[in-house]
Amino acid sequence: MATYSPKASEITRDWHVVDAEGLVLGRMCTEVARVLRGKHKAMYAPHIDTGDHVIIINADKIVMTSGKAERTFKYRHSGYPGGIKSESFAKLHARKPEEAVRQSVRGMLPKGPLGRQQLTKLKVYAGSEHPHGSQKPTAMPIDHAKAR
Repeated sequence: MATYSPKASEITRDWHVVDAEGLVLGRMCTEVARVLRGKHKAMYAPHIDTGDHVIIINADKIVMTSGKAERTFKYRHSGYPGGIKSESFAKLHARKPEEAVRQSVRGMLPKGPLGRQQLTKLKVYAGSEHPHGSQKPTAMPIDHAKAR
């Protein structure tokens, strides 16, 4: 029996909305990464992007447990020698909440061209408004009791 591999013409992409208000960052990001990769579908293949689009709203109202926001650091590098910069997650979240959540999801996706392609399907907004209403997104069920 031959192994099934999905073709690009067979992939259908849905749109999901996640309201991040009061959710724990890591638990929410693992569910979002799972949907972006397509692991929730029966036709999942690790070498093909079969995932859906995800919209995260209220990124500025996300929480981290037990003071991890001050202990966790995000790093970036300018490309020059000695050009590494670090910033606590709390400061980054206060300055750019969309970028803080995007980087957290990015760390849970594969490294390389496939992961970069999957990350393009993620849209993050600090407020509750988003311009993707015409795509008719559905609310993604994240269990709040499990996420806390």
